Amino acid sequence: MRGRVVQVGTSEVLIDVGYKSEGSIPIEEFQRGGILPKVGDEIEVYLEAKEDNEGLIVLSKDKADKIKVWDVVSRAHERGTPVEGRVVEVVKGGLAVDVGVKAFLPGSQVDLRPVKNLASMLGQTIRAKVIKLNRRRGNVVLSRRAVLEEEREEKKKHTLEVLQEGMSLTGTVKNITDYGAFIDLGGIDGLLHVTDMSWGRVGHPSEIFQVGDQVEVVVLHFDRESGRVSLGYKQKSSDPWETVETRYAPGTRAAGKVVSLTNYGAFVELEPGVEGLVHVSEMSWTRRVRHPSKLVSVGDTVDVIVLDVNRASKRISLGMKQVEPDPWATIEERYRPGSRMPGKVRNLTDFGAFVELEPGVDGLLHISDMS
Repeated sequence: MRGRVVQVGTSEVLIDVGYKSEGSIPIEEFQRGGILPKVGDEIEVYLEAKEDNEGLIVLSKDKADKIKVWDVVSRAHERGTPVEGRVVEVVKGGLAVDVGVKAFLPGSQVDLRPVKNLASMLGQTIRAKVIKLNRRRGNVVLSRRAVLEEEREEKKKHTLEVLQEGMSLTGTVKNITDYGAFIDLGGIDGLLHVTDMSWGRVGHPSEIFQVGDQVEVVVLHFDRESGRVSLGYKQKSSDPWETVETRYAPGTRAAGKVVSLTNYGAFVELEPGVEGLVHVSEMSWTRRVRHPSKLVSVGDTVDVIVLDVNRASKRISLGMKQVEPDPWATIEERYRPGSRMPGKVRNLTDFGAFVELEPGVDGLLHISDMS
C-alpha cells in the first residue's frame, strides 16, 4: 500500500497509511538504499501487522521493494523484455546478477561467443532476458546472449538496408586468419582478404591488424542474397603503380629496403606497394655473385638505379652495380698498350694465366708471352 511520511526519527520512520495509528519502519531499511525520506514523501510499503506492542502498525519497505522487483521481473518474463542488473559474483557455471533480486546468468548465456574469463564481467551493468522464473523458490535465470542476438539482428537489418558497393564504413576486427580478417560491420561480417590489405607485401594479416581494432574499409562486393561481403583496405588510397613511371623513370637513382631474397636476385621496396628486382647479374661489376645473400640481407637499405619499368605487369628492374662507375668503361685510359704494372695471378690454364690488374679487371698473360 501507499503511505505518507509523517516523521523521520533517529531509529524509525513513521508512515501514515490511512489507519487509526501510524506505521513504523526501522531507519536501517532506508539507510541501506542510501536515501532517507522527507516528511510528506509518498512511498510504497508492505503491511506486516496491524499493531505492535506500542499500538503502531508494523510496516516494511524492504518487503515492498522486493514485491515490486518480483512484479517487474515477472512482467519482463511474460513479455520477453530485458531487465537491467549488475554482475556481483562469479558462481559455479556462470555469474550472479543483482536485478533487485539475485539472478543466475549461465556461462553459455553471457555472450554470443564463449567468455573465457567470467571475472572480467564483475561490476558491469548488463541487460538480459528472463528465460526461467520460479517466484516461489526465488529462482531467476537470465540470458544476456538473447539480448545481444536481438541487437545483432537489428543492426544486421539496418546494415543490409544501407550497404552498397563502393561505400566506406567503419567496422571492428572480429577474427584473423592466415588468408584475411573478418570485420564486424554491425550485425554482419565482411571478409578483408590479405591481398586487399595493402598495395605492398603482407606476410600475415596480424602484421597490420589485431582483434578489436576499429578499421575503415571499402565495400568491394556485396551479395544481398547470401549476405557475403568482400572488403578492401588498400582501396582507400590510390594504386601507387598508376603513376610509378613518373617517380621511377629509367635512370632514376633511389634508396630502397631489401624485403626478400631469391636464387636469382633481391626484391627491393622503393615505397609501400612498389617493389623492384635487382637481378643477381646487376649486383656487382667486379664480383661473380652466386647468391644475393653474399652481398645483401633482408632489411638492408641499398642504393639502386632504375633500369626498366613495366607498369602493366607491375615490374621494375633495378641495378645496384650501376650506382658505381663501370671499371671497363674507362679501361683504355688506365691501361694503355706498352704500360708496365704489377698484377696478381688469379687463375692458371693450359694456355696461360689470368692476372688481376684491379678488382673486376683481369688480363690474360698468354703462355707464349711468358718467356
